[in-house]
Amino acid sequence: MFANNCLISIVVPVYNEQDNIDMFYQEVVKYMEQLAYCFELIFVDDGSSDATPFIVERLAVADKRVRGLIMARNFGHQIALTCGLYHAKGNAVITMDGDMQHPPEMLPLLISKWEEGFQVVQTVRINTEGASWFKSFTSNMFYKLMNAMSNVQVTEGGSDFRLLDKQVVASFRRFRERARFIRGMISAIGYRQTKIEFVAPRRFAGKSKFSLKKMLHFALDGITAYSKTPLRFAFYIGIIMGFSSIVLTLHVLYIKLFTVEAVPGWATITASILLLGGLQLAGIGIIGEYIGRIFEEVKQRPLYWLRAEFGQHKERNKE
Repeated sequence: MFANNCLISIVVPVYNEQDNIDMFYQEVVKYMEQLAYCFELIFVDDGSSDATPFIVERLAVADKRVRGLIMARNFGHQIALTCGLYHAKGNAVITMDGDMQHPPEMLPLLISKWEEGFQVVQTVRINTEGASWFKSFTSNMFYKLMNAMSNVQVTEGGSDFRLLDKQVVASFRRFRERARFIRGMISAIGYRQTKIEFVAPRRFAGKSKFSLKKMLHFALDGITAYSKTPLRFAFYIGIIMGFSSIVLTLHVLYIKLFTVEAVPGWATITASILLLGGLQLAGIGIIGEYIGRIFEEVKQRPLYWLRAEFGQHKERNKE
């Protein structure tokens, strides 16, 4: 199985990473050339506005092992990963970021675990050098909330730095949803899995493109993709608002009957608005989020499309 002609695919989504790509390429090549495997390095440019696509093209021209997939616009990190996994040809596929926070020196270790028979080798980030307290806290809270609300248990600190056997990749390609939370998909996909812990170093250059807004959208995708708890939450909110309205109604009656401060008609209106308005807004908001996602899915538009493709293995664009 693990002959010299086995191919390892390394999929790297990049977005405005012009200052990191050359160093990342050099490090990956250095560690992969130490192994008895052929490899391909697939950069997926997610609609960058800097020189990233041109650097990817230059590397693809200079090194036949490099491929470049240039997306027509910014589709998001999870779709860029999906694009790379659809195009990868390897017996095993490694996904990682190109900012050097997923250390290339770990590549031999991931492959050694695959040689032991594991089909999913998941890295677990136990710490990030230079990460703010707020980012670490919100990340930990997200995983705790996700695991509490969902039947799918996602590893706390799990990252998109992992190795997948070709059989796992073939199964992954059958997933067609648009709102993608790949960490949950891989956790739920099964097969023989193992974990490797690591400390993420600082970015080699530039700033993180993962803003607070993107973090919130990512968390929402994960929760709504694998949990119906928010729909039940609307029911719980209704119960709480119901009891609250009873207490408030008693207060309103007290004002009405035992003081002279009441304005005629305000008691009934106030109680009704608080009761019905709170229930409706909470329920409609949650249900609307799920309906919106159903709307996106039933249109069945392509997950992505490419503007250009560089490298020796050009092929027809895949959805």
